[in-house]
Amino acid sequence: MFIQQLYTGCLSEAAYYIDSEGEAAIIDPLRDIDAYIGLARERNATIKYIFETHFHADFVSGHLDLAKATGAPIIYGPRTETNFPIHLAKDGEQFRLGDATIEVLHTPGHTVESSCYLVRNADGSPYAIFTGDTLFVGDVGRPDLSSGNLGQEELAAMLYDSLRARIMPLPDDVIVYPAHGPGSSCGKNLGPNTHSTLKEEKESNYALREQTKDEFIRAVTDGLMAPPQYFSINARINKEGYEPLDEVLETGLHPLDLETFKKLIKEEDAILVDTRRSNIFVAGFVPGSISIGLDGRFAEWAGSLLPFTKPIVLVTSPGEEKESVVRLARVGFDKVKGYLDGGFSAWQQAGEPIDMIIDVEPDELAMDIPFDPNLIVLDVRRETEFAEGHVKDAINLPLQHLADPGNMANLEEKHNLYVHCGGGYRSIIAASLLKRQGIHNLRNVSGGWARIKDQKGIEVVKEKSVLN
Repeated sequence: MFIQQLYTGCLSEAAYYIDSEGEAAIIDPLRDIDAYIGLARERNATIKYIFETHFHADFVSGHLDLAKATGAPIIYGPRTETNFPIHLAKDGEQFRLGDATIEVLHTPGHTVESSCYLVRNADGSPYAIFTGDTLFVGDVGRPDLSSGNLGQEELAAMLYDSLRARIMPLPDDVIVYPAHGPGSSCGKNLGPNTHSTLKEEKESNYALREQTKDEFIRAVTDGLMAPPQYFSINARINKEGYEPLDEVLETGLHPLDLETFKKLIKEEDAILVDTRRSNIFVAGFVPGSISIGLDGRFAEWAGSLLPFTKPIVLVTSPGEEKESVVRLARVGFDKVKGYLDGGFSAWQQAGEPIDMIIDVEPDELAMDIPFDPNLIVLDVRRETEFAEGHVKDAINLPLQHLADPGNMANLEEKHNLYVHCGGGYRSIIAASLLKRQGIHNLRNVSGGWARIKDQKGIEVVKEKSVLN
């Protein structure tokens, strides 16, 4: 038996390829399916099954396109309802894959249809379990997403039972392969690794320690941040279906001349997304652009900040047009109308107006703080990051909240804004959103909190009430 994890860092997402005796299965595929088909071809295997652990909320799955390309059935666990054909598996149902067996374990809690897939060796012994969002390394799936009218406490109670009845009794040496790794918003605080063993999780995962059901419910629901706005949209897309990726690419990879590009923005209210690296964007960009660079958690921030109802046009670095469209499609953006032919250089060479963002070093911020009464330090990190340490008197406006222009209402042009995040990626996105709303008197603090916290002359404090 052969197992390969296919990990996508900008989504913290793990899909899986399994084969045995020339038969293959894919678990939780992304929308761009070429990697799975290519791997099966390399290994002279035929894709026999497509397993889905649940309706994913943080990305659009590739189950429909992969089923169309391979003829393999899409398999979901009990209590799944879709708008497309699936094999609705029973709890305990087994599927032969060469000399291995894949068993369905219905484990509701993250969502009502959540199921894990236990892989057994030829002799029937448990080898590995694909846990989806039920069990992560160091964490469990959040119980507040997309399950009808059930409350998070009800789902957390289900999750407690699922973990203890279906997963924890398995042998300690069973390998745990979850659907997500560190950075994912599908849990509270996932560990640094992307796989583990059941023994390691029993020893270190707070959710698997000995505790009552009420204690477990409090532990998994306490401190949950609001999920990104696109989660409910992606879950619905995965349940109802979507346009084939080939058709999305055909439209999105259309080169736009300058006049067509400008017309789409002006007359069709298209959103302009610039996917170039942050350090390139700051030096010059098309006014009104939203910077979401491919060098960071692109798909997550696109899903959190961009509207799904409006068309999108792109400015990219040369050769990154397809990557930009694919990554947008991974989180459900199917209305990309094309990209500016020739990129930002074409805009600049045509003599069109440009904008830029001023980068400053932390020592310049330190020099300005005592002498500028209009200076505001705008910290766009998450509330928990802010609580752990921030510049004294800084304003915390987490990046995800900047999707609503109303949250910028108290910021005025007279303010001298010094914007920062943890390392610099999110603050460039924030600066582009602020400029889009007409707030131009701003500077980006290079290197963010990672450098600010050690800068002499800047007083930093903690928010104990938030941390406690």
